[in-house]
Amino acid sequence: MRFWTAWQLLTIIPIPYCREYPPENLGKSIGFFPVVGIFLGAGLLGLDLLLRLFLPLMLVNVLLLVVLLILTGALHLDGFIDTCDGLAIRGLPPARLEAMHDSRVGAFGVIGGCLMLLAQFASLMSLPSGLRTNAFLLMPVLSRWAMVYAICAFPSAKKEGMGWQVKQGATWKGMAIATGISSVIALVSLRWWGLALLAALALIVFVFARFLCSRLGGLSGDSYGAINEFTQLAVLILVYIIANYASNIYSL
Repeated sequence: MRFWTAWQLLTIIPIPYCREYPPENLGKSIGFFPVVGIFLGAGLLGLDLLLRLFLPLMLVNVLLLVVLLILTGALHLDGFIDTCDGLAIRGLPPARLEAMHDSRVGAFGVIGGCLMLLAQFASLMSLPSGLRTNAFLLMPVLSRWAMVYAICAFPSAKKEGMGWQVKQGATWKGMAIATGISSVIALVSLRWWGLALLAALALIVFVFARFLCSRLGGLSGDSYGAINEFTQLAVLILVYIIANYASNIYSL
């Protein structure tokens, strides 16, 4: 039940049955956020292996990013764009939150979204071929874990919306489950380098979330989406760094 709640929150992929869950149950699903990431990563990995049989690598990377956006309904990228619009506002946190809530997209949001996609594409192009499998699995898993971390560790910016509902029902037990699952995936993927990667991400997410809190007075649903997109990029960059400094990583 909680897995399907997480599935409906994070993807637009239909499930055998669909029902509305009470708001208080939404936060109880956070422990399964990385599990949803596992399925997304497996789908990307399979599609990558298939498309590379007859398409050039550059086009494959573009299509994979498009597919990921489609499967998630561009929910997280939309949150990143709205957050960029909010950060561009000069004023107090309420004014920034109001700009983020506006359905219209500003220039700063468009630029931020384009730069994020460009950076993710460039990071995919830079990955060593031997680590594409690891990256495609870790990227969606650890980015969903980052959202769980942010939900549990930082205050909400407002007392309304989907983000607030998830925050209200979230518990540290869910955080522990998500961390345990993510740690196992990281360890299996990159051995002890995977745990180092997770530790580095924890620090990066902490700094980024603190920055958002300082500008917005807390985190919102849009902020969680921004953290997801930011972490996806961070995972790809860190995997590239690890590949260049770990001489034995290709023996995994």
